[in-house]
Amino acid sequence: MKTEFIFLENYYALFQDPDYRSSFFKTMVFSFFTTLISMGSALILAARVDRVIKYRTVYRTFLIWPYAVAPVVAGALWMFMFDPTLGIVAYYLQFAGVDWNHRMDGNHAMILIILAASWKQISYNFLFFIAGMQAIPRSLIEAAAMDGAGPFRRFWTIVFPLLSPTTFFLLVVNMVYAFFDTFGIVHAVTKGGPAQATQILVYKVFNDGFIGLDLGGSAAQSVILMAIVIGFTVIQFKYIERRVVY
Repeated sequence: MKTEFIFLENYYALFQDPDYRSSFFKTMVFSFFTTLISMGSALILAARVDRVIKYRTVYRTFLIWPYAVAPVVAGALWMFMFDPTLGIVAYYLQFAGVDWNHRMDGNHAMILIILAASWKQISYNFLFFIAGMQAIPRSLIEAAAMDGAGPFRRFWTIVFPLLSPTTFFLLVVNMVYAFFDTFGIVHAVTKGGPAQATQILVYKVFNDGFIGLDLGGSAAQSVILMAIVIGFTVIQFKYIERRVVY
């Protein structure tokens, strides 16, 4: 077998490929909304559970359970719920006038994998948010309540600022999760379709390397994907961490 060293030609070919640029944009959209929904939902749930006194342990247990579900299983669950023919959620959407079909509509497919990936990560975020809230001295919150601050004001002026280290940590972790750990969900739900509408970067690496057998191009994509995540992490530590109060 004869080999030839081609230096940076694989990288040059990638940036000339419109499919790769499209996949890059889809990955940015997917990562942004997955991180936003999973962290936002977990923060709301943690704030609600933190105020519950009776059956608090039961609520926490039910909220933590989804984290034990494998990504492929999580994707399959959401795929069946939104199945255009059999899915209970798709049935109610159609009853409400929404012609849901993620097998034919690329926007529907992207929404579905975002919801599935976000749901899978909510439990992880919830664990850290509830732990952070429990570490806040109750005397601060009680003093604010005595001063007349309502629950919403106490949360945004006391609790949320003191959660900044936890929020920053979860921001980094969720970004890495959205870029690297969502392959199983995409593969189970859409397989990158329809018409490559949900082919995010991590799935394109697999599709080009193991299906298309373009090992050189797939390896180059892996390096670029790793560089993108490292770059975003460095930016977060350099600029966002300045607002974190430890």
